Amino acid sequence: MSIRSNPNGTIGILTGGGDCSGLNAVIRAVCIAADMEYGFKVLGFKDGFEGLYENNYMELVYSDVNDILNLGGTILGTSNTGHFVLPLKQDVVDVCVKNYNQDQLSCIVIVGGDGTMSIGHELSKFGINIVGVPKTIDNDLRSTDQTFGFDSAVSIVTEALDRITTTAISHHRAMIVEVMGRNAGWIALASGIAGGAHVILIPEIKWTWENLFDYLRNRHSKGSAYTLIVVAEGCALPEKGQIGQETREDDNNKIRLGGIGNLICQKISKNLKIESRCTILGHIQRGGTPTSYDRILATKYGAKAAQLACEGIYGVMVSLKGTLIDTVPITGEMQTQKLVTVDDQLIWTARVLGISFCDGLTTNSIENRD
Repeated sequence: MSIRSNPNGTIGILTGGGDCSGLNAVIRAVCIAADMEYGFKVLGFKDGFEGLYENNYMELVYSDVNDILNLGGTILGTSNTGHFVLPLKQDVVDVCVKNYNQDQLSCIVIVGGDGTMSIGHELSKFGINIVGVPKTIDNDLRSTDQTFGFDSAVSIVTEALDRITTTAISHHRAMIVEVMGRNAGWIALASGIAGGAHVILIPEIKWTWENLFDYLRNRHSKGSAYTLIVVAEGCALPEKGQIGQETREDDNNKIRLGGIGNLICQKISKNLKIESRCTILGHIQRGGTPTSYDRILATKYGAKAAQLACEGIYGVMVSLKGTLIDTVPITGEMQTQKLVTVDDQLIWTARVLGISFCDGLTTNSIENRD
């Protein structure tokens, strides 16, 4: 990337919220396209919006981004805590506007999920031009068919399920795998199908202990050697809702979820006398090399975002519609999540293959499955 003495303009870029595979691919695409196609300089703000607040940035040149396509995480760092909890305080907004003008930015490309987009929407009301790039491993952004990071997370979980299956068969165990998914069960659903799970428990579908136990008893009576159960961390218990460990004041008092897998494991062992084990994959789902699909999607998103930012088309987020990259307006309603619906084709596919959601809906294939 050449360093131009008289660039056509300057844009910023930051990565907000949780990290995931593919963030660096976006950064790379934005920077290279902005420079080579439009002659713009790019400033990378460190640690999300905190970098804008602290005016902590680095000028990104070709040597900084050329070799980061395959790297997980983000070279800029990210944050989902700190000063940027909605509603934003006016003094925080004022500092951001001051730094934005001082750095002579024409736009900031923000890469993140629903929270990042909502913060960007609020800042845009005060003259900070925004272009958004959708990112979340949960795939729960309603305004796009798919977010980058999701495919990589599903691939990681699927590989883990493949490995856990062999030990489950060897020891005749019920194996519970807890995956990420606060309110949306897309990771559990997709990886459960891809990894050959027998039971999938997600936040969107109510389930009961009786249905789970009946399903396991039926498998056991048919001589099945093992059972593979995938559960989303945000899946509610039938009797008392989600399982959380603590709340965080700097994150809108959200409960830090986790532990439902271990509880299910204990219940199965106690009530059915079936040897059970639980694996919680946690943040391993966020890390590592992005899949080729996520590299391509992130690169397409980044190139389109650079075009919009440099051509002066602001207040929009790039969006995947089918196979094409389109745009949608960034609004305050972007926190409305895209959840799994009971009539989603993936749900239907799972049911006809005999996968149970333990909601009382059964088919003949469930009864006959080995």
